[in-house]
Amino acid sequence: MRRYQKTVASHDPAFIERGERNRLAELDRPGVDGAEAALETLYYALNHRILSLFRQMWVDDPFSQLDNPVGGIARGTDEIAALYARIFNGAVRVKVELRDVVRYVTPEIVVFAGTEQGTYEVDGQVIPLTIRTTRIFRYVEGLGWRQMHHHGSIDQPEALARYQRAVFGPREGRRAA
Repeated sequence: MRRYQKTVASHDPAFIERGERNRLAELDRPGVDGAEAALETLYYALNHRILSLFRQMWVDDPFSQLDNPVGGIARGTDEIAALYARIFNGAVRVKVELRDVVRYVTPEIVVFAGTEQGTYEVDGQVIPLTIRTTRIFRYVEGLGWRQMHHHGSIDQPEALARYQRAVFGPREGRRAA
C-alpha cells in the first residue's frame, strides 16, 4: 500500500512576489521557505533578464515543461532557455509580480498558482500585462528547490495578440500555444 504525503493548501490574497532578491543560497531550505526563495529568485532572474540564473532555476530534466502565452510548449531546460534567451535579448522589457497566490505544499513539491501583473515596454510604450500563472517547484537532492513546470495564460485574445507581436514581431505573429 502506497502512502501519500498530505498536501497543505493555503490562499494568501496579500502575497506579492516581486523578485527583489537573488536568494539562490537559500534554495536548500526544506519546506515552503526554500520554495519561496526559489520563486523569488526566479522572478528576480525574469525581471532582471539574467538568463544564466533563470536557467539555473529549472530542474534539468527533459520533462521540465513551460506552457507560455508567447512561446507555446517548451520541454527540457535547453528549449526553455532558448525561448527566454530570445525574449531577454529582444526589444521587449517585461516586469511582473505574482499576486493573489494559492500554495499547495508537500515536502517535495510546492505549487504556486496566482496572477502575474505588471507591464511590458516596447518602443517606449508601457503596456499592462496580466497572466494567470501556475508554477510548480520540486525539491532536488543536492540542489534544493527548482521549477519543473510553468503554465501561463492571457485571457483576452487582443492582449495576447499584442503581446505576441511585441515579443516576436509582426511577421511571426501568433506562435503555437
